[in-house]
Amino acid sequence: MMSLRACATSLTTKTTPLIRTLSTTATSTTLDRTKSPENYTSVLDKFAQIRACAVLRTPTSEACPKAMTAAIDGGFQIVEFTLTTPDCLQHLSDFRTKYDGNVMVGCGTILTTEDAENAIDAGAEFIITPALFPD
Repeated sequence: MMSLRACATSLTTKTTPLIRTLSTTATSTTLDRTKSPENYTSVLDKFAQIRACAVLRTPTSEACPKAMTAAIDGGFQIVEFTLTTPDCLQHLSDFRTKYDGNVMVGCGTILTTEDAENAIDAGAEFIITPALFPD
């Protein structure tokens, strides 16, 4: 996991970032959330190309899809749902399904490994952390 600032630094310095994989055991099933280096690079390339991301933080669940639809209709091709928005992961999943391939959908305000796993399971193509504290 890497913050947007760290991603931007990697883009400008052309360094090879450390990719931390998320693999966990949930009950009796192993869930593999590992992303390939190519996937990682494609996300960074998209940010470098588009250079703008709509970040949504709404106080109510009802406002969320309306606001994000307006952002996408206004031309945003990268969007971020924040975990502080009620029902964030459900909205993220819905938008990922609806716009898959046309809009890159991610999740922000990731504070724990569990948050990251839940966001990836919901379909997040990228995650944003305000800080990174390795386990």
